[in-house]
Amino acid sequence: MTAPAGMPTWTTACPDWEQRIVERRSLVPFAPLFPDEAAGALAVFKSLRMIDVAGQPTFGEACEQFVFDLVEAIFGAYDAASGNRLIEEFLLLISKKNGKSTIAAGIMLTALIRNWRHGASLSILAPTQRVAGNSFGPAAAMVRADPVLRTILHVIDNQRLIRHRKTGAELQVIAADTGTVGGSKAGFVLVDELWLFGKRSNAESMFEEATGGLASRPEGFVIYLTTHSDEPPRGVFKDKLDYFRGVRDGTIVDPRSFGMLYEWPEQMREDEAYLDPANFYITNPNMGRSQSVGFIQRKMQQVKEGRGEDGDTSLQVVLAKYLNVEIGLRLARDRWAGAPFWARCAIPALSLDDLIRRSEVVVASVDGGGLDDLLGLCLIGREKGSKRWLIWAHAWAWSIVWKRRADIASKLDELVAEGSLTRCDMADDDAELVETDEPDDADDHADLTEDVRGVVDILIKVRDAGLFPDEEAIGLDPAGVAAIVDELSANDFDDKMLKAIPQGWRLSSAIKGLARKCAARTVRHSGSAMMAWCVGNVKQEGRGASGVAITKQSPSAKIDPVAAMFSAAMLMSLNPEAAGGFVYEERGMVIL
Repeated sequence: MTAPAGMPTWTTACPDWEQRIVERRSLVPFAPLFPDEAAGALAVFKSLRMIDVAGQPTFGEACEQFVFDLVEAIFGAYDAASGNRLIEEFLLLISKKNGKSTIAAGIMLTALIRNWRHGASLSILAPTQRVAGNSFGPAAAMVRADPVLRTILHVIDNQRLIRHRKTGAELQVIAADTGTVGGSKAGFVLVDELWLFGKRSNAESMFEEATGGLASRPEGFVIYLTTHSDEPPRGVFKDKLDYFRGVRDGTIVDPRSFGMLYEWPEQMREDEAYLDPANFYITNPNMGRSQSVGFIQRKMQQVKEGRGEDGDTSLQVVLAKYLNVEIGLRLARDRWAGAPFWARCAIPALSLDDLIRRSEVVVASVDGGGLDDLLGLCLIGREKGSKRWLIWAHAWAWSIVWKRRADIASKLDELVAEGSLTRCDMADDDAELVETDEPDDADDHADLTEDVRGVVDILIKVRDAGLFPDEEAIGLDPAGVAAIVDELSANDFDDKMLKAIPQGWRLSSAIKGLARKCAARTVRHSGSAMMAWCVGNVKQEGRGASGVAITKQSPSAKIDPVAAMFSAAMLMSLNPEAAGGFVYEERGMVIL
């Protein structure tokens, strides 16, 4: 970064982080910008006592070096001469049981003690009251354990508040689920368990409220602390994670942000090196202190035996929480066999129009469509010349899904923004409609065929392009397709074009065959986040001697577009006759 004369020059990018993390070297790529500020804050931090640790040692006695590196990076970025903090946003991504909440308490107490502004407000924002207690408890105990701090700071337990007796500055721990975030004037903010905020659809506006005070307090900072999520990252957690990864890797230039991310190098993820106990230290820098190899091994063994505790009910959750392995397409042990190869088959530019232009024949399938479900449409085209399968999918969801499945609302919002999911809104008084086949005669009720019309409009476009085979062109789940069949009939689709596709184990050949095609890269898809999410939600289970079937990984998981894809694959595997055209038409070549 170019700086005025006398100002430090620095970068927060750490492109060699993979080598550093394996060699147990610091992930902070810069020295403290203002060494005196860093030293003063570190002295305060090291003097605080960790009451919940045997022997009640100080941070200075009990912490690994990574903690001190982080403290120096945060407080050493403050320019006392100008009153400005040059690095103001931080992220610590670290595995569970590495003292994250205790570190949070120590950092914020240090900020309260070092703060010079009278009446300043500092806050720790926690997603739940339980998490709030995890941060406030250690902070209050640190004050009470030190006779000097007791004369400087006043602990008010019922408000989760610590007040500086001289400056009147206050550190308060706020639980987001109590609805008290609005109107915050905090100049120093620490957000604990960012991954849980990723599940809240209103988290972005909540953060705007919580961090609004920084605009008039240039000495302030925002720190995000988190482990990995128990599901694929989404919402504000995904946004922040992607951004700080970009800063770390140097693809985003932002010297005012810094992330200390304890995660696995790409090759170690590919090789599943995280399963080797010798590598557990990679994302557990506090190994041997607050964390141990034996503890993680016991956690893994417990879930294998069905004895998971505290929400650790599957191996992938244990890997995410205690080893910081991001849950995604490659992690689930019972994932669809094609999931590990899905991402590398993407062509992000593959739009619906591209599929139509490049295909010699197209088949389609529709799945889902309940009021609290997705309606998924998948098209598979056979590419001219190469014979590769081209896959394009879209989904529709009624607004009631956002209410009934609030835990995935932020993910659905992302997919709407991407354009791969269409939200169909219903009036407020329709929000709890019971699904029924009876006609809806009320003029003020929502039109519950918007999604069906959206599907049929796309099918009409493919038909008018002359790409559907004359028979068995459109696959339908035999259950709940009456509305779609009626709409297709009203638009002059021949009944011979429709095919009921048996579900369950009867899709085995498509489930297995499409996995092989993904591995061989004889399939291409549009690379949408919607399909990546749905593919990651698929759980593959054995049926009989050699059959397989797909189900959801969790109750809120949505897989309808992927189910439609497998049904469409059944039709394409019948090798439908090309609808016409010439191999070289799209290339502008003719061989005589």
